[in-house]
Amino acid sequence: MDIAPSRKALTHERILDTAARAIRRAGFQGVGVADIMKEAGLTHGGFYAHFASRDALLAEALEHAGQQSASRIAKGNATRQARGASPFKALIEGYLSDSHLSGTENGCAVAALASEMPRQAPDVRAAAAQRVRSLMALVERSLPAPAGPGNAAAIASQMVGALQLARALGDNAEGRALLAANRSALLAQHDASPRD
Repeated sequence: MDIAPSRKALTHERILDTAARAIRRAGFQGVGVADIMKEAGLTHGGFYAHFASRDALLAEALEHAGQQSASRIAKGNATRQARGASPFKALIEGYLSDSHLSGTENGCAVAALASEMPRQAPDVRAAAAQRVRSLMALVERSLPAPAGPGNAAAIASQMVGALQLARALGDNAEGRALLAANRSALLAQHDASPRD
């Protein structure tokens, strides 16, 4: 028998959903406890019933953002693979897509926050490092065998960097062209599926 989540668990989830979007949208420094609680439709006073500190919220929100992103990537990859794409091609086409370019708030937390991650409190840095490791593992699983040592880390770095640079250029023709160039380069170098 399934047990329905408690009211406190549902509220905690709502706070995490709000904070996960907010950190990707505004960065770690752009996130205040009062703003998160207000956006979640809650009072500031209830925060400490859920989190010991702002850093505890940030660490958990970063983990939550990573789980959300991984779920979205998995669904998109499954759809692209059902249409005939290799696992690697599915990953690259989804990650370096126009929708990911414009979807900072719901996209990859690593791409949205990488430059800020090293300057956070230890718990937040640990959560950030886990997000990076998870992204590299996802790339590793998608690569056709045999992949050389370090390939997954290099590819993940190019994916994140390409998305960050495209976002710096803007959600426009120039940003989309940068993503397209990186898609083509990565697929030409690493995809084992027949060329379209």
